[in-house]
Amino acid sequence: MFRPHPFSWVPAEGQRHATTDAKPRYGYHGTRVRTLCSRSVFVEDSDIAWLWPTCPGCNEGAHDLADVPMIGSGAPGLLELE
Repeated sequence: MFRPHPFSWVPAEGQRHATTDAKPRYGYHGTRVRTLCSRSVFVEDSDIAWLWPTCPGCNEGAHDLADVPMIGSGAPGLLELE
C-alpha cells in the first residue's frame, strides 16, 4: 500500500500517534502498533478520534523521518506562528 512517508498516523489513547508498522490490508483499527514515541497502543476507530491532539513525541519523530524541520526549530525559511 502506498504511503508518501515511512509512517502513518493512528488514533490511540486520546492522541494521534505515528507508526512505521506495516499497514494491514483493512486498516489499523483494533490492532496494536508500536509508535514513534516508543509506546505500544491499540488503534481506535471513531470519527472524533482524528480530532484528538497530536502526540508530541510522534510529531517530532514524524518530522525527523520526513526530513521536515518543525516550526520554531530555527530552520531557515520556516515561519514562526504566534
